[in-house]
Amino acid sequence: MIKLRSLWIGVCTVLLFSCHAEKELYVSTSFHEPATEGLRFIYSEDGIHWDSIAGVWLKPEVGVQKVMRDPSIVRSADGTFHLVWTSSWKGDNGFGYACSKDLVHWSEERLVSVMAHDSTTVNVWAPELFYDDEKDEFMVVWASCVPYKFKKGIEDEFNNHRLYYITTKDFNTISETRLYYDPGYSSIDATLVKRASNDYVLVVKDNTRDNRNIKVAFGPSPTGPFGPTSEPFTSEFCEGPTVAKVKDDYYIYFDDYRRKIFGAVKTKDFIHFTDETETVCMPEGHKHGTIFKAPVSIVKNLINNQPK
Repeated sequence: MIKLRSLWIGVCTVLLFSCHAEKELYVSTSFHEPATEGLRFIYSEDGIHWDSIAGVWLKPEVGVQKVMRDPSIVRSADGTFHLVWTSSWKGDNGFGYACSKDLVHWSEERLVSVMAHDSTTVNVWAPELFYDDEKDEFMVVWASCVPYKFKKGIEDEFNNHRLYYITTKDFNTISETRLYYDPGYSSIDATLVKRASNDYVLVVKDNTRDNRNIKVAFGPSPTGPFGPTSEPFTSEFCEGPTVAKVKDDYYIYFDDYRRKIFGAVKTKDFIHFTDETETVCMPEGHKHGTIFKAPVSIVKNLINNQPK
């Protein structure tokens, strides 16, 4: 009888917690050209139809050019939102970093140096955050051009990018910088998707002049090793992919920058893709960031505390 009562109390506790678990919304970081104003947000209830949240939330203050491009956010287990971004087109050896509990109030901005070991580095572009829930650590992947280091193909030496990464627990102590992925050509704008343990998908832009499209590769861990990239699933002049899990589908959004729109494809397996550009709805003027989820209360607080 005691065991049965304990079991019943346990079931009731789980049900009570489930009933009170706060609903989450899809949120995406964004910026407006020329990327000098700062961090913006868009949000969605279903991951398909999006609306703007008015206001600019964090003016860029670090880096040579003090811009905020490619903002990427993940939320850690303690509820903290961590943000990284491209702080300059050229001249920086690191990326911008700040953190927040509510997306409204932010810590002091810092430049996290990751390429100081190679003085010939041209840039640090599009840092993308990934939270490894199995190791309870963050990984940041970005693209840098280090002239004359890799086979250049058709690219100029000063536009021949490869992907690098660091890991960190707290953004104060970081690992050494390592090469992340070299597909044999200039590549940028990587984002990582975990489908299950030992099952990861890398979505990446082929930045060579005759492509400039988006592909995928598969690997057994957050750090790979990743196999060769697939055939492209977008047209030319697309960049900045980000992924939203919507029910049983993955929506890959990307910046179709020649047409000045957001494109989107839908997939279940990252092998077969359906063009969803005409069915998704994205507000005009927004540039590519990273999709994440946030509690409704956080989003409502953003909307109600729009900067004057």
